[in-house]
Amino acid sequence: MLAPSALLTDLYQLTMAFGYFRAGIALRDSCFHLHFRKCPFKGGYAIAAGLEPALDFVEQLRFTDDECAYLAELYDAQKQRLFPDDFLRFLQETPNGLEVDAIAEGTAVFPHEPLLRVSGPLYQAQLVETTLLTIVNFQTLVATKASRVRQVAGDRPVVEFGLRRAQGVDGGLAVSRAAYLGGCSGTSNVLAGMQYGVPVTGTHAHSWVMAFPDERTAFDAYADAMPGNCIFLVDTYDTRKGVGIAIEVGKRLEAQGGRLNGVRLDSGDLAELSKDARAQLNAAGMHDAKVVASNDLDEYAIAQLQEEGALVDIYGVGTRLSTCYDQPALGGVYKLSALADAEGRLVPTIKLSELPIKVSLPGRLGTKRLLRDGVPVGDVLFDLDHSGPSLSLCSLATGEPVPTPAHDSVVELSQPVLRAGKRLVPAPTPTAAREASKRQLGEARDRAKREVSALPQSLTALTATSEYPVFLEAHVARSRAELMAARRPGPSLVPIPVKEVSP
Repeated sequence: MLAPSALLTDLYQLTMAFGYFRAGIALRDSCFHLHFRKCPFKGGYAIAAGLEPALDFVEQLRFTDDECAYLAELYDAQKQRLFPDDFLRFLQETPNGLEVDAIAEGTAVFPHEPLLRVSGPLYQAQLVETTLLTIVNFQTLVATKASRVRQVAGDRPVVEFGLRRAQGVDGGLAVSRAAYLGGCSGTSNVLAGMQYGVPVTGTHAHSWVMAFPDERTAFDAYADAMPGNCIFLVDTYDTRKGVGIAIEVGKRLEAQGGRLNGVRLDSGDLAELSKDARAQLNAAGMHDAKVVASNDLDEYAIAQLQEEGALVDIYGVGTRLSTCYDQPALGGVYKLSALADAEGRLVPTIKLSELPIKVSLPGRLGTKRLLRDGVPVGDVLFDLDHSGPSLSLCSLATGEPVPTPAHDSVVELSQPVLRAGKRLVPAPTPTAAREASKRQLGEARDRAKREVSALPQSLTALTATSEYPVFLEAHVARSRAELMAARRPGPSLVPIPVKEVSP
């Protein structure tokens, strides 16, 4: 939809880039980390998503003539141009020198772990902040929400159809992609089907029934038009009677060699109506016909339905998934962690705060996952430039040494994906893009399912009852403590906790 543009950013990113240019540090090597500070939805994990569209943006980062012409028209409070011609030429003529290392989409991830590590010229790594956060924050949030819904639904398929309530056209496409990655079986969004290879599904709306003299006529007409796609929406007038009429049309279909695929409930007491619909369908011998339920569903509503013994075969989830109704933002951040000095040596940096959770981590960080019998037992944030052969761990919160969890294998989650502004695995040609996207999304979807299934129930519960252990490798803890002491001398190296006040 919206074509990638270097101007898809906040103005302050460009004013900072100009400031770096004037200060003579724009081309200094730098390192930024994109991470989130708290698991969403009161849960115990998140599903990494958005990497592929993020790489699309970074790879295409360039300033066009039209974009520079627009920037040349911007003025400050003194009626002076914000951006002079020499800076605009610099933007256009400097090659893309960015590098990206990332955790694969579909991986279960936790607070403070770098989902993306962006390295390269300071001004370029700065300029991509806003767009990367836009892409990764939203798709990770949606994928996590979809995973939670899928966990509750169990083996019952979940279909995403939140386009009409999504936050704009691009938001709708992002939702369909991320929801499928997170575990939904398909989408109603046809464009997402074409672009990403997501399976599409759908039948008819209430307006179809209302366009005909009565429900029987409407169902008959739809059966004649779409004999292989007959899931009738039965609640336009009277749900129980609607199920009966759907069965009558289904019998006509059977006589012609077809069958009724199912009925959809979209209002009322879904638990009781699903039981009644199932009873009617079974009594008619239509045991294979599905009962589909929708109407403002999410993981909590589905959990309640299943507690009430609902006999639902397929769930349709829209608004509460596409808008991430109970938490509309992930809160991911993008922080400078290292910057080259005048001699070209990369020097760790830190951002302090009165809130411990907002203190950044210095250095070029990666994430190691400790496994025991294939099950994750803890993650370790380590400095790529100071990683030793053995793990010496410290608490993320206090920096104090802690025992290393028993484990039998270690995997590094962050992998190189882009160098010198180009993907290490080139994007497919336009003709092959759909199949490639379908394959990539399928792999990420399978990965998400495997990863979540390996987590303890205390993390996958709707409200997590434990926190996944994330540690600091000892060098990172020492570096953080030294930088904190240098920037804010005092008796304690850990900032005093401050209670967050809700607005």
